[in-house]
Amino acid sequence: MQESYPPSPCQRAPRELLKANGADWLDGYLEQVLTRDASLTVGRDPVRMDRYFEAAALNTAVVVEHKKLYDAAQINRKTATDYDQLLLNLFLIDHVPPWTSNRLSRLIDRPKRYLTDASLLAAALRLDVAGILRDGDLHGRTLDTFVAAQLRPEIAYSPRRPRPYHLRDANGRHEIDLLVELGGNEFVALEIKASATPTRADARHLLWLRDQLGERFLAGAVLHTRPRPFVIDDRVFAVPIAAFWSNS
Repeated sequence: MQESYPPSPCQRAPRELLKANGADWLDGYLEQVLTRDASLTVGRDPVRMDRYFEAAALNTAVVVEHKKLYDAAQINRKTATDYDQLLLNLFLIDHVPPWTSNRLSRLIDRPKRYLTDASLLAAALRLDVAGILRDGDLHGRTLDTFVAAQLRPEIAYSPRRPRPYHLRDANGRHEIDLLVELGGNEFVALEIKASATPTRADARHLLWLRDQLGERFLAGAVLHTRPRPFVIDDRVFAVPIAAFWSNS
């Protein structure tokens, strides 16, 4: 009889997933995938695979050179490439490519790497809610990873065949967390902030992109932890992250 495995719980809020029982379940799920499933698939050392996944978790929602990951995991480039492809095949990580345009030059060409489930970040790093909240950078990237996980199924089923990208110029002056290109060469841009008081300054990259794209820029949103949406500027809004799982 073929064994069945529990589904990855990527549609729940991170805080709920870090409760005691949820944390135990996630630890078991991750150990099963990385220790048994991965070793059966590629016949490699599960300890090294675990180290590589931890490095990926530490660098979720950022643009990072692959060398940084496999150096941290103490493995060579070929092994890391094999592990990376396996994790992609297992839907544990995702690569969001950069968006390039003739009008917007000097954009970097490395993908933005994500864990596909924000809750697996906590399991891989052995952190609870307090541990994540204590680290401002990690807190922000956990929210970014969570938002990307919520968008992934929406994008897959949209009739407009959207494609997700990230945007960052070579000098780091302008950066967009997620840029969704729709089939008609139109765009929706998202900035994710771990803040309850987003300001116009938080939307500065969205405003810049709006001015660059003109009418092709449909809307931009600063996603935040405040409970209510509000207008920042023309076609640029502040939207609660909670809107992804609440109709209120």
